[in-house]
Amino acid sequence: MLLRIGWQHHCSGKMRRPETGKLALGTVQFGLPYGIANQLGIVPPEEVSEILDQARQSGVDTIDTAIAYGDSEQVLGMAGVAGFKVISKLPAVPDDVRDAGTWALAQVEGSLGRLGIRNLHGLFLHKPDDLLGRHGRQLTAAMASMKSSGLVSKLGISVYGPDEIAPAMENLDVDIVQAPFNLVDRRLSNSGWLSKLHTMGVEVHVRSVFLQGLLLMQVGRVREQFPKWNHLWNTWEKWQQDSSMSPLQLCIGFVSLFSEIHRMVIGIDSVLQFREVLATATGALPETFPDLASDDVELVNPSHWCLA
Repeated sequence: MLLRIGWQHHCSGKMRRPETGKLALGTVQFGLPYGIANQLGIVPPEEVSEILDQARQSGVDTIDTAIAYGDSEQVLGMAGVAGFKVISKLPAVPDDVRDAGTWALAQVEGSLGRLGIRNLHGLFLHKPDDLLGRHGRQLTAAMASMKSSGLVSKLGISVYGPDEIAPAMENLDVDIVQAPFNLVDRRLSNSGWLSKLHTMGVEVHVRSVFLQGLLLMQVGRVREQFPKWNHLWNTWEKWQQDSSMSPLQLCIGFVSLFSEIHRMVIGIDSVLQFREVLATATGALPETFPDLASDDVELVNPSHWCLA
């Protein structure tokens, strides 16, 4: 079964191509061996520098990193991130922290030092639920203060699902929401939150465009590790056999159709992969898409994956 997207709603009635300026450079692989399809491990520092040079030349202006991404911030700082809009994320507040505001400020100052910059374009919470706990008021006040002082330009939350958005926004003046979104995980759109955030003037950044690399793997391997959803993989395999476009093209093309999305964060684990992504992001969009949508959190949320 193929799904045809409503072009007028998402593309203003025009056939268009993805834009490199809509890409954001995901950097978790710069500090950790992350992703189910990652076979190369951590990206070497010299290759990080080359990736950043490619990004500058291609009009990619946003870098997404986090304190929890191993040595990613330090590696980026050594390579030099001048001219980029850098987004980082606060980790979950440790249980033994007494003053979350002081802790948050120290975390951001540490990030700035490692990155070698004076301010962040965006500061996200990796765990928005912290706003609802005993540290909530201190976190909210500290983040608002850092924004008013110019230490950060925009505040945001990084969520696993749309159900986390409303509670967080009741406690923090959010400028950006980052959420997973891909051919399989369409909850952000289907829940109505994508349209609602756009109407509210909140930027939407999406990650897991390839479902943490799952959609780029050989279908046979996917079937072995995720047999419960073989009906989806059968559809996916048939599309790959019938179509002249690659899984990479389809994944990026699908997300590019949604004009409400400001940035798609794509994790890069090599220069070669980044060049392939850039080439895809300037290619033509397909007109049809396989219907792989699922709301099953055991599939769409990688933290629930149980792999042998």
